[in-house]
Amino acid sequence: MSQLLLVVNCGSSSLKFSLFDSHTFEEVADGLAESLNDASSRVRGQIRSKTISLQQENLNHSDALKWILQQLAQTWDLKKELTGIGHRVVHGGEAFKTSTLINASVLAQIEQCIPLAPLHNPANLMGITLLQTLLPDTPQVAVFDTAFHQTMPEHAYVYAVPYSLYRDHGVRRYGFHGSSHRYISQQAAKLFEKETSALNIICAHLGNGASVCAIKQGQSVDTSMGLTPLEGLVMGTRSGDIDPGLFDFLLSKGFAPDEINTTLNKKSGLLGISELSNDMRTLVDEAASGHAQAALAIEVFCFRLAKYIAAMMVSLDTLDALVFTGGIGENAALVREKTMSHLTLLGFSLDTTRNQQAPRGKAATIHGDNSHPVWIIPTSEEHMIALDTQTLISTQAA
Repeated sequence: MSQLLLVVNCGSSSLKFSLFDSHTFEEVADGLAESLNDASSRVRGQIRSKTISLQQENLNHSDALKWILQQLAQTWDLKKELTGIGHRVVHGGEAFKTSTLINASVLAQIEQCIPLAPLHNPANLMGITLLQTLLPDTPQVAVFDTAFHQTMPEHAYVYAVPYSLYRDHGVRRYGFHGSSHRYISQQAAKLFEKETSALNIICAHLGNGASVCAIKQGQSVDTSMGLTPLEGLVMGTRSGDIDPGLFDFLLSKGFAPDEINTTLNKKSGLLGISELSNDMRTLVDEAASGHAQAALAIEVFCFRLAKYIAAMMVSLDTLDALVFTGGIGENAALVREKTMSHLTLLGFSLDTTRNQQAPRGKAATIHGDNSHPVWIIPTSEEHMIALDTQTLISTQAA
């Protein structure tokens, strides 16, 4: 009988799942429910070689998760074969420095962090509590986006606002994409034949959400995201860094606070500049066809990224490599090329042929002669969550 680990990532309007063999860590099923609570909601995925799909108006997180479990149960006896469930939890505040087994106290602390992630933590909690009801005997683990960055020094996470805002309300930089940055640090250490504790890299996780992290001796010492995932790089629909005075300016123009929040989180970034798409693949194609705003969106994205990569070097004494990862980082050769073109003064250069011909889904070097090392390393947050889940439930069993 196989032993399985289920990984669940409940987003604000989506739900990803992956099912792993706990011995080999082979992914045997995966899928995505999207546009939840919307007329176009749907679930699609693969269970081994079988495609599953469901399209239904106003499908919610609970409906989607129940349907996914029903589909998985046609192949596996989940009550007997499922040994653990790992959840991506977006915000753990300062309460969680590592992944942890879920109990009533942990649930209460995740709930206390809702003001820091009002769109995501409630969805994370829903997934946890529903699975506690449906699979009450299966241990569950919370893996926090913010935990990896809890090693940042105080000078890297404190904002220059009244200190009472930090002391009384937790206003500080937390950082996100921790599971991806941590996974990359472990993979890089293997590739470079180093102990993780001796590793010094800058990791650029580039997808619809994007962040850069300085990793010193295997620990996060700085990152581009802050109190929320809005700070930092230009992203698919998020603005990244802006002048805080923009908020008052837009209020004076008649924008409501909720409207400003929606604009900065869902209508900005690549989508906002291009007025076309938040998908880098579309923008690259359209820019090549002469779409000026698509080209501008790519230029702004790469320029901001290069600035943050340069800034991360302040936190390191030495650099083993700059690593590109995530959907854009792994696949968009143009983005890597344009970003690297801004970093020549800092000792980076690109081998154009290697960059263009980098194999999909595999680690590869793309730097030129006499450059700091530059790598592409595929990420897998789901594998990191599964590994943490297996480790913690094995410890509990012992």
